[in-house]
Amino acid sequence: MRLFTHQLRAEQLLFWRSREAAVFVFLFPLLLFALLTAVYNGTIYGRPAPWALLSGMLAYGAATTAFGGLALILVARRETGILKRIRSTPLPPSTYLLAVLVSTLLVFTLQAIALFGLGRVLRSTPFPHHLVSVVLLLALGAACFAALGLAITGVIRSLEGSSAVINVIILPMAFLSGSFGPTGHYPAALRAIGDVLPLKYLVDSMNAIYLHGGQLWDRPGSVAVLAAWAVGGAAVAIRKFRWEPREG
Repeated sequence: MRLFTHQLRAEQLLFWRSREAAVFVFLFPLLLFALLTAVYNGTIYGRPAPWALLSGMLAYGAATTAFGGLALILVARRETGILKRIRSTPLPPSTYLLAVLVSTLLVFTLQAIALFGLGRVLRSTPFPHHLVSVVLLLALGAACFAALGLAITGVIRSLEGSSAVINVIILPMAFLSGSFGPTGHYPAALRAIGDVLPLKYLVDSMNAIYLHGGQLWDRPGSVAVLAAWAVGGAAVAIRKFRWEPREG
């Protein structure tokens, strides 16, 4: 437990000292929310536009932080030889990975709180009526995307191309899943693609809970899909995750 606590503290210090990580992973969803609320007016899904945009940004934050942020950190450390050296230290590899995962989830927790606070300050968005359901849904979404983040590290072959790969996945997924607004007017082919993406089910569930007063247990289908993506990601990660650099 002492080793885990020490490593978790170290991971938090490393994250907040990295300007690139702080901007891309933590601040970008907040900046995007501020920009979108300045552009969108009227209603979305029968609620004021800022409410719906906040709901979408919470789901988008799970993808950028738990998927993108985690994958970028681990690929960078693998390709620079840090992960390989970790395995030669007294710190158990499982403890190290758990500390990285928990640190990522802590960052996402702070980001979600900051989004609610920013929405309240900028556009008087309400706090969740069913807080427990929101927390459980965000935890499930973060776990799902963390598993997928671990899995994608086995596919990314170089440090130089890691950011491009992550952005090519996250941004289209966010647009197709409704993080930035309704997708009902999209062509049928694009909607069909969105319907199989995990972020779509996280966005829809967040809309149902935050915007319309639903509960998490009212959406067993979405919970099952997110859990299935999490299990699939974890299975791929177990087979493909590497501790040593893939190149030279």
